Amino acid sequence: MNTDHPKPKVVVICGPTGIGKTTMAVRVAEAFTGEIVGADSMQVYRYMDIGTAKPTINETARIPHHMIDVADPNDFFDAAGYVRMARPCVRKLIQNNVLPVVVGGTGLYIKALLHGLSEAAMTDPAVKNRLKNEAETCGSHFLHERLTHCDPIAARRIHPNDSFRIIRALEVYEMTGRPMSSVQAAHQFGDNPFDALKIGLFMDRTALYARIDQRVEAMIAAGLIDEVQGLLDSGCNPKAKAMQSIGYRHFTAYLAGHINKNEAIRTLKRDTRRYAKRQLTWFKADREMVWMAPDDWDAIYGRVCSFLGCINDVAANHS
Repeated sequence: MNTDHPKPKVVVICGPTGIGKTTMAVRVAEAFTGEIVGADSMQVYRYMDIGTAKPTINETARIPHHMIDVADPNDFFDAAGYVRMARPCVRKLIQNNVLPVVVGGTGLYIKALLHGLSEAAMTDPAVKNRLKNEAETCGSHFLHERLTHCDPIAARRIHPNDSFRIIRALEVYEMTGRPMSSVQAAHQFGDNPFDALKIGLFMDRTALYARIDQRVEAMIAAGLIDEVQGLLDSGCNPKAKAMQSIGYRHFTAYLAGHINKNEAIRTLKRDTRRYAKRQLTWFKADREMVWMAPDDWDAIYGRVCSFLGCINDVAANHS
């Protein structure tokens, strides 16, 4: 490594939903002259504020936030699109001597930002639309059966009703001629333009699940159902990727009369807890992750100081 040209430094705050990532990221950004770069696959969408737990007005007033509200709910937005927008944003902050504080729970977005994308992240709208039409005509089980022949490993991991992931796996196979499982395994993520400190926030799982349940109740009280109704009234496609996300799909089903309100709330809490578990599984696989409690400001502050080379200034700005 050429030490005359060290890689620019980036701090990442990640972890499961509901654990307090934004609160900690704002505090880090304030302490170290930073700005926040979102890494949340849902906060990129405009008008989807309550259900995605976007930063509050107070938080955005304290620290500039980037990569939030950059797409419309009917738009297709993926990791490739995220990298195309987020990397120039991060580089501009670095050029202006501002510390990029990347915060979010979408592991693929963070990995793609820091390490580049494999072929598995490529997309072809024409292929995707054709497969979607097949799914609507023949059903997801029909496509899942096809997947068992071309990528049995992926087929075992994906439920026959999960049309989104089935279509994605088949799309990768058609574009590359290789199973998605093979493409992902072969990719070494050799594109590493940044020196990143990755801080993963963790807490007791029972406490986390209690926080998640409380946040769901708070979102409903804040008007989540009205937000979903407003999106539908404005012409958002209920089958769009954004509208099929956690919270939005549950209350779309409720508003359509498919389930009652109590069932929508129950399944929303359940699915959010399951999502948090998947996020933890993803981040725990990263050997570079430094795990810290979301309320341990002293430890987090000290670790960032050490990473940035300002360990002698730990006492400064320490409030």
